[in-house]
Amino acid sequence: MSTFALEFEKPLLELEQKLAELKRHAATGTASGDADALDGEIRRLERRCTKLQQEIFAELTRWQVVQLSRHPNRPYMLDYVQRLFTDWVELHGDRSFADDQALVGGLARFDGEPVLLLGQQKGRSTKENLLRSFGMPRPEGYRKALRLMKLAERFDRPVIAFIDTPGAYPGIDAEERGQAEAIAVCLEQMAALQVPSISVVIGEGGSGGALAIGVCNRLLMLQYSWYSVISPESCAAILYRDSSKGQKAAEALKLTARDAYELGIVDELVEESAGGAHRDPDATAGKLREALRRHLRELRLLGPDQIVEDRYRKFRKLGPITEPTPPTLG
Repeated sequence: MSTFALEFEKPLLELEQKLAELKRHAATGTASGDADALDGEIRRLERRCTKLQQEIFAELTRWQVVQLSRHPNRPYMLDYVQRLFTDWVELHGDRSFADDQALVGGLARFDGEPVLLLGQQKGRSTKENLLRSFGMPRPEGYRKALRLMKLAERFDRPVIAFIDTPGAYPGIDAEERGQAEAIAVCLEQMAALQVPSISVVIGEGGSGGALAIGVCNRLLMLQYSWYSVISPESCAAILYRDSSKGQKAAEALKLTARDAYELGIVDELVEESAGGAHRDPDATAGKLREALRRHLRELRLLGPDQIVEDRYRKFRKLGPITEPTPPTLG
């Protein structure tokens, strides 16, 4: 992957590059006295790197979390498929119009157990992003997702969905083919699935495009992801008449994984590798594996009717409930 650093990451990247240079110099061999001094400098820089990383990521703003969720080197759905699952077979098409490359689905095994996988997939290059619509599915993508979920129910396979989209594709062609109806049917049918369903927000979780594959028994979020009814830029365009005020909107929306967990929307936060998932995808995938394994084990103890009831209770308890104060007489 190409080297890329967000503005707040740059001091750390510069220090790490200096450390890498010293290590390369040490590897070429030096006199014993110089080697001792070089080793001491390397250890000092390593301590500085660790301290600086902790300082930078200890108090990230909500906008910085949004930026991290969009990092071009961040692992996408298929990166996690490669690291967590075996026997992956992608399935294509909605049997009605086309195959949407923005929403990927197929069969796989997790710890030897058959599962069905769904998720939005972004691209690494401009060409691939155009092919995958920057991870924004059209109606045929959601109809494909629904077809595969019903297939999972027929063969008693748990559904694991990876959410990573700024929202459903907003183009005229998507509206002409029934974008809203496709999402609505996904919401309705996923709510009634009689097999366990787990959704994981691995990056962006924007609007109904994310919720369409998020009506689940367990919702997990990676540490530096976000989940909201609207993206910060779109919110800013509506509220402030200026899409460049996304930073202000992000603070108002309270859209980070930590916010969602504190509001009771998310069942578990999955810690990422130090500095974000893009810095060590394998370590992040390992932590996600443990979380998925634990929740699947719990859900497999429930029968089909209990699975539906569990999902129903999960969504019914969202949000505070207040009783109206009766009027006083007198």
